[in-house]
Amino acid sequence: MDVSRKKSAIIILLLLFIGASITYWLFKRASRSDTLVIYGNIDIRQVQVAFYVDGRILNLYVQEGDRVHKGQLLAELDPARFRDSVNKNQAQVKAQEAILKNAKITLDRNRVLVKSLAVSKQNLDDATATHQIAQHKLQADRAALAIAQQDLIDSKLYAPQDGAIQDRILEPGDMVTPQNPVFTLALDNPVWVRAYLPEKSLGQIQLGMRAWILSDSFPNQRFSGWVGFISPTAEFTPKNVETTELRTKLMYQVRVYACNPGFSLRLGMPVTVEIPLKNNSSQPLNTQICGS
Repeated sequence: MDVSRKKSAIIILLLLFIGASITYWLFKRASRSDTLVIYGNIDIRQVQVAFYVDGRILNLYVQEGDRVHKGQLLAELDPARFRDSVNKNQAQVKAQEAILKNAKITLDRNRVLVKSLAVSKQNLDDATATHQIAQHKLQADRAALAIAQQDLIDSKLYAPQDGAIQDRILEPGDMVTPQNPVFTLALDNPVWVRAYLPEKSLGQIQLGMRAWILSDSFPNQRFSGWVGFISPTAEFTPKNVETTELRTKLMYQVRVYACNPGFSLRLGMPVTVEIPLKNNSSQPLNTQICGS
């Protein structure tokens, strides 16, 4: 009798377990019917940071992996020749100001003398032309000084945006031109997920809809995001993104943006995107600003 009772108890427990499993599966399936799930990888934008002017690098102040803020000094060129150019142009401006002042005195004197016929009209015309030439020359010298001063300012390289130094391409002593980037800056807040949506699900989402991003690296954390781009054209899914069955199907690329204040989401990270389909009206995209 004891053996039979034990067998009965085991059977009852198994039935309860199976029933609970089926109930849980049905509940999850019902809950997921209100959520669109897609898969993709984290992507970021990059900036190739370069000097505006030619020169030799004197100092680099950041390393690969350093976080930088917009306006932060990253590097500088040897400023000697830029300072010399500024000093030279300042001297030329001062000299031309003196020339213009003298030309103005001569012009005023000739205007008085021509009235008393002490000098000819030709002398007045010559004095007027000299004064005008001196004015134009001073304008040109001041423009050259402004360029020299800007070149001195541009001998320092500042971060154009917040981000992380991904690559330090050059080193102190290297010669640079505006065509040679010094750093690669990764703009990692916000990031975006490059995912692919089957055609049958295309009508379920709109730009601006809220989304959640989940990563195996942070199983207990969900990252808030929004749908920022839906491709107008279909394409074959990249073979490194989806399963064998989906690789031959036409899909639509979707970009789901996410604020990344802790910089946990990194380039290439595989993620799951969940987009609620109920009570999820689209919002104006310009309101989705990270750090605001």
